[in-house]
Amino acid sequence: MATVAVSMLKSGERLIEEVHTALGGLLLEKGRVLSPRDVEILRAFMVRYVVIEVKNAEIEPEPSGDSNSEVETNDDLLSFYKEYDGMYRVLKRLFALAATGGALPILDMRNQLEQLLSQIHFYNLLTFTPRRSGIQDYLIHNSIMVALSSYQLARWCGYPQKDWIPVALAGLLHDVGNVRIDDDILLKPNRLTNNEYEELKKHTIIGYNILKNVAGLNDGVKLCCLQHHEREDGTGYPLGVKGDKIHFYAKTIAVTDMFHAMTTHREYKKASSPYLVLEQLMKEAFGKLDPGIVQTFINKVTEFHNGTVVRLNDNAIGEIVFTDRNNPTRPMVSVNGKIINLAQERSYFIQEVISN
Repeated sequence: MATVAVSMLKSGERLIEEVHTALGGLLLEKGRVLSPRDVEILRAFMVRYVVIEVKNAEIEPEPSGDSNSEVETNDDLLSFYKEYDGMYRVLKRLFALAATGGALPILDMRNQLEQLLSQIHFYNLLTFTPRRSGIQDYLIHNSIMVALSSYQLARWCGYPQKDWIPVALAGLLHDVGNVRIDDDILLKPNRLTNNEYEELKKHTIIGYNILKNVAGLNDGVKLCCLQHHEREDGTGYPLGVKGDKIHFYAKTIAVTDMFHAMTTHREYKKASSPYLVLEQLMKEAFGKLDPGIVQTFINKVTEFHNGTVVRLNDNAIGEIVFTDRNNPTRPMVSVNGKIINLAQERSYFIQEVISN
């Protein structure tokens, strides 16, 4: 056997150990003879090494004709993660200061956010996972992902360019009030009691009070702290306002925040399939969320080309061959030559996107 870098891997090699995703899911089984598509899947999941069967005493990797472009792509991706890690550090410091009433480093946060947004073309909200994350870090990672996704959604919705970065700032800061909520509530591994839930709901007012006198943030960012749990029909909190009384920043963050909360592993629940979450958002759009923002979000994140590689909920890997825009979360998928129409075969759904 030999441990081989995926960048040097060739099709036809046989795996002698299972390959898993960063979250522990089975990606490729032991004994599988790798096809060119399998190699693409390994690269898409950023798997660095695999263990393969070898017959020769030595392995002499053949240089790839596109090795330079691969190196450039890897370097660019590392640059994105470098800026993401920088954003993590700045936001962690800001949250610590917010918890104690210190002066917030708004300029540092904005500068680092702009650096991160300059690399946003490497961010795919359906497939992105932070390199290092834990339950204690959920608040920070969720805030950054909501910021990135909200920035994209603001552009997709056609908001004026002057609002793109403020919407992202609103995403970064929408949950800042949670820094003053007891960890026993935030990190509780099971269902909250009614009293605990009422305490948690206070994070909206706390966050607004933290930001209301901060220079360098517009009113939309501050109102987003207060309103991101308000709903179109008035059933949200803390004030129960509805419709046009909710700032459009808050309406935007409500969509992305719900998406990331449901697709991220938590102490008390496993992450849901992004596609099932998108379907849930479609249901929530009726009376709860802004239907136009939700529809734009769903249409854009499911706007794939034929050939996109996905994993179904039975672990089968296939390629999208047709998407009906009336059923954007349930395209037709080819698995080993068999076409599965997910709109008709409802027991199947897309568990994750592997390569776009």
